Amino acid sequence: MRKRDTLDVVMAAVAVVADAVAVSAGFLAAAWIRFEMGWFRLPYGRPPDLYPMYGIASLVVGLLFALVFRSLGLYRRPQVGSFPDKIPRIIRGVLTGVVLSAVLAFAVKNEVADFSRLTIALSGVTSGIAVLIERYILYRVEWNLARHSRSANSVLIVGTGEVAARLYRALKREPMLRARVVGFLSAGEEAPDPAIPPEMIRGTVAEIEKFLEGGGVDQIILAASDLGRIRILDIVRMCVKNLVLFNMVPDLFSVMTSSMDVQTMDDIPLLGLAPWPLDLFWNRALKRLEDVVGAVIGLVLAAPIIAVAAILIRRESPGPVFYRQKRCGEGGREFILYKLRTMRANAEADTGPVFASPNDPRRTRIGAFLRRTNLDELPQLWNVLKGEMSLVGPRPERPEFVERFREEIARYMWRHVSKPGMTGWAQVNGLRGNTSIEERIKYDLYYLENWSLAFDFKILLKTLFARENAY
Repeated sequence: MRKRDTLDVVMAAVAVVADAVAVSAGFLAAAWIRFEMGWFRLPYGRPPDLYPMYGIASLVVGLLFALVFRSLGLYRRPQVGSFPDKIPRIIRGVLTGVVLSAVLAFAVKNEVADFSRLTIALSGVTSGIAVLIERYILYRVEWNLARHSRSANSVLIVGTGEVAARLYRALKREPMLRARVVGFLSAGEEAPDPAIPPEMIRGTVAEIEKFLEGGGVDQIILAASDLGRIRILDIVRMCVKNLVLFNMVPDLFSVMTSSMDVQTMDDIPLLGLAPWPLDLFWNRALKRLEDVVGAVIGLVLAAPIIAVAAILIRRESPGPVFYRQKRCGEGGREFILYKLRTMRANAEADTGPVFASPNDPRRTRIGAFLRRTNLDELPQLWNVLKGEMSLVGPRPERPEFVERFREEIARYMWRHVSKPGMTGWAQVNGLRGNTSIEERIKYDLYYLENWSLAFDFKILLKTLFARENAY
C-alpha cells in the first residue's frame, strides 16, 4: 500500500522477537502444567532435567513458530484492519506450529530427548493464549505509535465519485497506513461526491504530470473506472518515471470475473468463469460440518438466552415469542425463517413487506435491544441445523423483495447459489436494513468467490462487534 519506513521495519522486527518469546513462554508453561501442577499422572516421574531440556526446546519452537508466522504474512507491515480480523490467521499459525513441533519431537524421540506428547498438545493452548495477548498488546502499541507519528506518504486520488469518497474515508480512519490525502483529480465523473471537500479537488486528470513532477506526492490511487486502458498505462509510466507508487481500485465485479477457467472442445478454447469454492464437494462438506457443529454448540449456549428473552417478550406485548417469515434460500427455494419477535404483533398489517428503519415505531423496547445485539437471530440456529441456512452466507431475503430485485439488479440471483447465512460479509460491514442493495450484492458475491473456513471464522468474530445499522 505504501513504502516501508523505519517504523514498519522496527515493528516487524519487534513482532518476530515478541512472538518467539510468547511461544517459548507458552511452551514452558505447558511443561510446568504437565509436570508440576499435579493434574496429570506421571508414569515415568518428573524428568530430572525438565527445565534445561524444555528450555532449549522452547527456543527451537519459538524460532519454528516465527517461520510459520512469516509464511502467513503476519509480519507484513503496515498491518491494517481491526485486531479481530487478525485472530483467524494467528490461530491458524499456532495450530500449524504445534503440528510441526509434534513432528519434530517425534523425529528426535530417543535420539536427542523424549518430549511429552501431552506437553506439546497443552502448548497449543498455552502458546495460543500467550501469542493472542502479546499480539493484542503489540497491536495497541503500534496503533498508538502510528496515530501520533507524522504521515509516511502523501496520496493523490484520481477520481471524485463514490469510490473515491469511500477510499478517502478508509484512509482517514486507518492510522496504521499513516497516509495523508493531499487532493483529488477529477476524471470526468458527472459530479463530485458530496463527501469530498470541494477545496480538495485540485484539478483534472489531464494535469496529473504537473503534480507528479512537482513533488509532494508519494502515491497515486486510481479510483475512477471510466478511464481508458491507454490513459491508465500513461499514468503508470508517469508514476514509474517519478518514483511514485501506483495503485488502483478495480470494479468489484471485474475482480470477480477475473477468475477464469479455460477448457477446450475439439481444439476450440472455451473461456468461462472458474468454479467458486463452494462448487466443490469437499468444500461444501467442510462447510456443512462447520454448520452442524456450530449450530449444536450454539443452541446449547443460546437456550438460556432465548428462554429469558421469551419471558421478556411475552411480558411486554401480546403475541407469539417467535416470528416466522418466508425467506428465499439456496436455489431460490422458500423456507420458514425463525427469529425472536422484536415488533408488535401484525406489524405489517397496514404497510405490507417493508425494510426496518432507524427508530422503527413498530419495535418493542426489548425488541430494540435484541436487534441491536443481534440476539433476535439466535433461533436461526435451528434453521442451520435443519440445513436450510448456514452460519455464514448472504442473508436470505423475503420472496417479495427477491422478485423485485432480480429484475432491477444485475447478478442478484447469483447470491442464491449457496445457502443463506445467519450473518454475512455484507452485514459485518454495515450493509443491513435499509441500505444499498447493490452494495450488498457486491459484498455477498465477493464472499462466495473467496470462501474459506478462515473467512467464515473471521466473519463470525466480526459479528460479535457488528452494530452498524442494527435496527
